[in-house]
This record gives sequence, C-alpha cells and structure tokens, in this order.
Amino acid sequence: MRTEVGETRQSTPTPTAEAPPPRSEHPYIGILGVFLGASVATVNDRLLSIGLPDLRGALSLGFDEASWLPTVLKMAMMFAGIFCALLNARTGPRAILLPSAAIFTISSIALPFSPNLAVMFCLLAIAGLSSGTFYTLTLTFALTALPRRLVIFAIAAYAGDIVFASNMATALQAWYVEHLSWRWIFWNAAVFTPLMMLCVYFGVPRHHGAPTSPRPSWRGFAYFSLGLALLVGALDQGERLDWLNSGVIVGMLAAGFFLVGAAGVRRIIQPNPVVHLAFLWTRNIIILAGAIFVFRVTLLAGYLLIPGFLGNVQQYRALQTGRTLAWVAMPQLVVVWLIALLTIYSNSRLILAAGLTMTAAACWICAHLDPSWAGSSFAAIELMLAIAFAFSYIGMVGSIVLQALEGGALNRAADVATFSGFMHFSRIFGGAVGVAVMTRFISVREKFHSNLLGLHVQTGNWLTDERLKVVSGSVFPGSTGWEEARERAIDLLGQQVRAQAYTMAISDGFLLIVWLALGYLMLMLLLKPGRISYKDLRNMQ
Repeated sequence: MRTEVGETRQSTPTPTAEAPPPRSEHPYIGILGVFLGASVATVNDRLLSIGLPDLRGALSLGFDEASWLPTVLKMAMMFAGIFCALLNARTGPRAILLPSAAIFTISSIALPFSPNLAVMFCLLAIAGLSSGTFYTLTLTFALTALPRRLVIFAIAAYAGDIVFASNMATALQAWYVEHLSWRWIFWNAAVFTPLMMLCVYFGVPRHHGAPTSPRPSWRGFAYFSLGLALLVGALDQGERLDWLNSGVIVGMLAAGFFLVGAAGVRRIIQPNPVVHLAFLWTRNIIILAGAIFVFRVTLLAGYLLIPGFLGNVQQYRALQTGRTLAWVAMPQLVVVWLIALLTIYSNSRLILAAGLTMTAAACWICAHLDPSWAGSSFAAIELMLAIAFAFSYIGMVGSIVLQALEGGALNRAADVATFSGFMHFSRIFGGAVGVAVMTRFISVREKFHSNLLGLHVQTGNWLTDERLKVVSGSVFPGSTGWEEARERAIDLLGQQVRAQAYTMAISDGFLLIVWLALGYLMLMLLLKPGRISYKDLRNMQ
C-alpha cells in the first residue's frame, strides 16, 4: 500500500513518544543561517589549506609541521560532526549552534596570536570541534523545522555554499594576503560567524524534547567519531608520508579501524537509542550515498586539477589563480535557485543525472589540455562546471531527502540525528578519500609519463641534440659562453619535460572523473522509482 509523505511505516517501531519538531516562525532567516553556517565552515577550511604557504612564511614554519595545520582542523570537524548528532537528540540544534558559533569566533580571533605551534594546534582543534557542528545541525534544522515546501531551497543554499566557497576561497585568500594580512585567513570566520548566530537566534526554534526519551550512551559515538577522525588524518597525510611506509600512517589507520570496529560491536551488543540505521539499509539510499563520494571527486576538477595545472605549469600566483576561478562565483548564486525551481517541476534524479553528464562533458574537454593553456582557456569550462556542480548537488541531496521522506525516516529525533550524521560523514570522509585517491593518482601518472618521455629525451638522440642547439642559441645572448648556454638549455628542456608529464597526469585526472561520472550514471539505472517529488511537497506545511 502506498504510504503518505512523511508517514512512518507500520512496520517501523516507535520506541518513544516524541513531540513533533517545532517549526520555524522565520523560515527564510533560517535558510540564511543554513547558508552562512555551511559557508563559514567551508571557506575557513579552504582558506587554511590554500593559505598554508603564506602561513609558513609568516610564522617561519617548516613544511612538515605546517602540513598538519589543516589536518588537525579536518580531524576535529569530522569528530564534532558525528558526535554532535548525539547531543542534538537531547538539546536540539539551537542550543548547540549558538555556543559553538561563539567558541568558533573566539578561537578564530585568537589563532593568529598563538605563541607557538602547539597552541595553534590546540586552537585549531577547538575551532574544528565548534565549526564541525555547523554542517550537521544546519541540515537537521532544514529537515525538521522548515516547512516541507521550503526544504529544496535550503538544499539550494547548501549547493550555493559548495560552489561559491570552492571558487571564491582562492581569490579571497590571495586578496587578504596582498592587501590586508595573513591573519585574515582566520579572522574571516570571526567576521561572518556572528551574522550566522543572529540568523540561528531568530530563525531556529527552541527544542522541546520529550523527557521520557531514553538517555543515550556517548561511548559508541566517541569510538566512532574518534576512529573516523584518525582515518581522515591518515588520508590527509598519507601521500606526504608515503602511506604504509610511515609508522604514523599505519598507527592512525590501525587505531581508526579498531575504534570504528569497536563502535560497530558496541552497536550490536548495546544499540544506542539515538541511532536508527534501519532506513539507511535500502537499495536507493545506498546507491544515492555513492553519489556523495562521486560528487566530492568531481569537485576536484574545479579546485584541485585546474588550480594545480595553472600553478605548476603556468606558474600562476594565488591571486592570478583566484581571479581565474572567482568570476563564476556570482552567477552560481543565481543558478542554484533556478535549479531548485526546476527541481520542483521535474525530477531530482534527472537533475542529478544532468549535472553528472555536464561534468563528464566538461572534464572530457579538459582532458585535451596542453601546456599552452592559460587561465582564459578554462573560462567557458569553469562556467560549465559551476552549473554542473549546482545541478549535481541539488539533485543528489534532493533525491536523498525525498527517499528519507518516503520511508517516514525524518519524523523521529533518532532518525533525523542519524540522517544528519550520515550526510556529514559522507561529505567529509568521502571528500578525504577523494582527495587522497586523486593526489595519489596524479603522482603515479606523473611519474609514469615522466619515465616514458625520458626514454625519448636523451643526450645523443639527434632530436634531443637538435632541440638543445635551438634552445642554446636562444639563451646564448644572456650567457657567458656556449657551455653555460648549453647547461641552461638542458635545464629548460628538463622543465619542459616535467611540465609535459604533469600536464598529461592532469589530463588523466580529468579522464578519471569522466569515467567515474559515467559509471555512476549506469549505477543510477538500478534505482527504484520514487513515489513522491518536490511538486507533491509544495502544499505541505
């Protein structure tokens, strides 16, 4: 029998009587809070990663020790995003978001004044623990406190955050360093988080929890959260430390898998009433969850492959790369709302398929790049990717939310907490896996192409000798003699070989995204037809 939208199936037990979640009296202010919360956390993470070279120079840090700064932030955000689902079931998002935002603001202000690296690590951990709650709890608010007809627009706000922050962060960091100070890498969050707090205060209703609900256990959450945090740290540092050849990576992986396993055993022996996994183990949810990983990998085309090519091959500075990427940010903020309206009158899965198809087409074009490509060469492709990412994200999250609504999975606090934690886990952990896989893939392919090119560029080969003569002649006027000119020519030829090898590796990275997107489109054929759409939710309160 067909179930109504949002109705709990008869076969699903309801262990406790829970009051329906309170609705927001100011839903549009709440949507703005959703956008700001996710945006602040995303931009803060990106600014730290992109601005790491400037931090190393300003603080006189070594490469190895400085590389742990963004890792600590990511690990703390991973831990908090899962663990706060436990707290949310008892207190509601408002009671967590307001103090977390205040702590995040204070820690962001204090970070540039850290007297040493240890204090900076501690403050970054605090900032990550506080900002890690933003993703999970703002999504919880969107799914519970907003009228159903507005949920798609909250999803559009999240999509705006993803595509806007990914393109603006590089330009913002470069502008801060060029015109203000490296300290604004941290102070940026301190400026915008108070505005988010105002939106949360007026837009997110107070929680009225049921006093009869069972008291949840924190141990399983702690094991799982800490285990995932260690795995994220290992993935983030794996390529730099040479993976299993590093005792640190082996130790983090072993401890992470052990803690996740311990959480699973505890779940079997003593189930936590705050976690309800039953609705996650369905074919559609599992397939759609794979879309999160695919989307996180496709995002790398815009903020890893293109910036990597421009920085390593064309020697673009951060400000130049930022200008190349930032111009599409404002059109994206308009596009997401148009796509949300389109989703209402079409099908969210069709929107997801259209986004992945556009992504595959744009990456196929980029796969034909050569070392002569500059920032302007990517202009049309960047716009195409920006629109594709917006389509993919809104279609992906929209489809997952509809699937959860179909099963009545968002009526109880345990279900909402489980769903929000699941989305946070998929976003951060999937992103960490995607970055680790792509960086490893680029490294391996660059070495492969470099070796192949080296077989054909050897001294004594007539083509190589002719090339060296031409280059030597061009640099001779600025050299002290033919010997120095030849040495400079050899060095320039080596740089050309490295640039060509890296270009070919980047091309392979784009092709990897193409095949991943096409493979997932084939997997989507296994999805069962949905029973509701966002058009059905228009008249719901």
